[in-house]
This record gives sequence, structure tokens and C-alpha cells, in this order.
Amino acid sequence: MRALVFAVYLFLYTPIALVVLFSFNSGRNASELVGFSTQWYGRALSNPFLMEALQTSLIIAFTSAGLAAVFGTMAAIGLERVGPRVRAIFDGLFAAAIVVPGVVIGIATLVALAELFSFVNPMLASVWPGTNVPKLSLGYGSIIAAHGLFSMALVTMIVKARIASLGRDIVEASGDLYASPLTTFREIVLPQIRPSIVAGFLLAFTFSFDDFIIAFFVAGSKTTLPIYVFASIRRGVTPEINAVATMVLVASLVLIVIARILMREKKIAS
Repeated sequence: MRALVFAVYLFLYTPIALVVLFSFNSGRNASELVGFSTQWYGRALSNPFLMEALQTSLIIAFTSAGLAAVFGTMAAIGLERVGPRVRAIFDGLFAAAIVVPGVVIGIATLVALAELFSFVNPMLASVWPGTNVPKLSLGYGSIIAAHGLFSMALVTMIVKARIASLGRDIVEASGDLYASPLTTFREIVLPQIRPSIVAGFLLAFTFSFDDFIIAFFVAGSKTTLPIYVFASIRRGVTPEINAVATMVLVASLVLIVIARILMREKKIAS
């Protein structure tokens, strides 16, 4: 059993280690290590198209993760106040949103947005004065909406599990002491569920930042970092792409470490 587990981890992490190793390649061939150099990191950071794609991905990831954290937390709190049958229905819907393949979500979102645009744009043209009529189209808004709705399901499931473990005793005790519902949430509930909200935010951010499938369908003229990488590797993998992958990997690990530190501090404080 130990040998099997070791083989599985070796299969999973060896390609990642090779990507990191070949990102320091001094040659132009990504599969032939001829020396060590950090030149490809400098080239990646000085590539204006890559930097624009990175900026787009960061804007989308922060916005969609923030919206998912807010509305996912609200949904989790609301689900604790409904009956068990209604809660079971919504639990199934949130679980379905998580397990549905990304390509299905991308196609469905694209079709829904196309229908929405075909309905709203003529209406705007008929009521908007002048010739400078605003027009809805694919771009930042469509990607943020698609990522935010999917990530909201993740945040809801995470926060809901934490709220369920708290019980109603502390909330009822706060009410017995004449605290308002807002005060109870701010002083009692929120500090207890904050680590779960942070974890949900980081998970939603990671999903949005790394997503290619859904963004490919609804990005329009915008180019996220995964879309840029996909377009680049179609011309061949270079050490520059390996450098980009390594920097994304390091950033993801840093976010995970920060989340663990925050959750550990919360446990110590408790």
C-alpha cells in the first residue's frame, strides 16, 4: 500500500517538478536542459501581452471571489434558517453546480448570455437617447458572472458546514442577553465563520484564476492568463511558459500558507 501511494504521488508531482526545473533552463528548448538561468522569468515579466493577461485574470479573480464570498456566506446563513426539505433541495442544487463539467457550464452560460443580450440590447437601443447607445457584450462582466456563480456554490458549502458545527446555543444566548440580530452576527457568528469565509474566498480566487474552460466560452475579446498560455503552447512549449507556470504555482502555495496561518491563529485564539 505504501508503494502504491508513493507511486501515485510520484506520478502526480514529477511533472510539476520538471516544469519548475525546466523554467530555469538557459536554452530555448523546453525539453532539453543545457544550463541554469533566470532569463525566462525576466522575459515573462517583460512580456506586455502576458502582463495584460495576468492583470485581466487578477481583476476577474478578485472580483468574482469577493462576490462569491459575500453572497455565498449570505446563502449559507439563509439556508440554516429554512426547513430541512427546502435546505435539502438547495444543497442538491449547490452540489450539482460543483459536479457539472466545466464545458457544460461554459456552453450554458454562453447561450444564456447570448439570449440575454439579444433581449436587452434592442431594448436599450429603443429607449436610449442619442447615437451612443451602450451595448452588452462578452468581456469582464460575463467572466465574472460565470466564475462568481460557480464559486458561490463552493463558498456556500464551506461556510454552511462551519455554521452547522456551531449550533444554535451561542446565538440563542446572545439573544437572551438582548443583543440584536446584527450585533449577534457581527460579534458572535462572523468571528467563528471568518476562517471558512477566507478559505472559500481563496478557493474561489484559485478557481477563477486557473480556469480556462468556462472563460474560453464567455471571455469575448478578453484574454486571461490560462487562455494566453493555451494559445502560446499551440506554437510550442518554451521555458517562458514554464516560468509562468512556476510563478503561478508559487503564488498558489503562498495563498494556501496564508490561509493555513489565519485558520491556525483563529484556533489558538479560540
